[in-house]
Amino acid sequence: MTLPPNKLARVILNTDAKNEADDQYAIVQTLLTPMFDLHAIMPAHFGTRKSATSLKDSHDEVIKLLDLMDLRGKVRVVDGATGAIPDERTPAPSEGAQFIVAQAMRDDPRPLHVAFLGPLTDMAAALLIEPRIAQRNVRVVWIGGGEWPVGGEEYNLSNDIASANVVFRSGVEVWQIPKPLYRVMAVSYAELRERVYPHGAIGRYLVDQLIEWNARLAYPIEHRSLGDSPAIGVMMYPECGRSSWRPGPEFNPLMNYVHTGRNRPVRVYEDIDQRYIHEDFFAKLARFARGEKEFARFDG
Repeated sequence: MTLPPNKLARVILNTDAKNEADDQYAIVQTLLTPMFDLHAIMPAHFGTRKSATSLKDSHDEVIKLLDLMDLRGKVRVVDGATGAIPDERTPAPSEGAQFIVAQAMRDDPRPLHVAFLGPLTDMAAALLIEPRIAQRNVRVVWIGGGEWPVGGEEYNLSNDIASANVVFRSGVEVWQIPKPLYRVMAVSYAELRERVYPHGAIGRYLVDQLIEWNARLAYPIEHRSLGDSPAIGVMMYPECGRSSWRPGPEFNPLMNYVHTGRNRPVRVYEDIDQRYIHEDFFAKLARFARGEKEFARFDG
């Protein structure tokens, strides 16, 4: 399938790729989506609780996936910050933040989707570096935040609460996929062995690394929620879930929502078409393994 450039969705994918075992699926689905004009994959940090080198871990995982798909050198990889922003006025400098600014300021009538599968650090840094991008045609798609309307502990938010406040206060357009929604994207081991594992080196790796991750847990488990994949789904098809526009909140240190009424409304997804997102991934992976090389457009 070949689409003209004006029919492609502009995308930057920001991913804490080695944090768990689900970013990998979202990355592969992004790479195999022909309607995406993929400007870059941006490895991101995931704090220090799991690793002292989380950005490097994410970078190395992205490169591993590209190697398994024979795409190294074809896809731009631009690193984000090594850690959270110091405070709500100070950016964490990175090549990634500068890249977001450059893409946001491009003269292009198509919206720029910047999807965050982890903390919002690099978007906040970009906004602090160049506040004008909040008035550009930019959509921040974020997997993060607790259950509405109260909020509470949520992993992606916990790794940079200050950055979430910068983004939500900025006036940039935000599409939020909160914790209760991303947790319902479960796949079982049986499903993965039938639908993913047979499809080449990348299929085997995706399943093996997921089972290996689950083996570290203290309780029995034979499933995983592919919780980052909804970000890919809504960029492909914004109506693949029910959503509503709600006044943009802020976040206190306990990660509760603070409803000030001062911020631009955010699009909060309330349910998602799990079947559409998973089946799209399974079909694209099978086609890739058969040699039907349909990819995103890799535009740096």
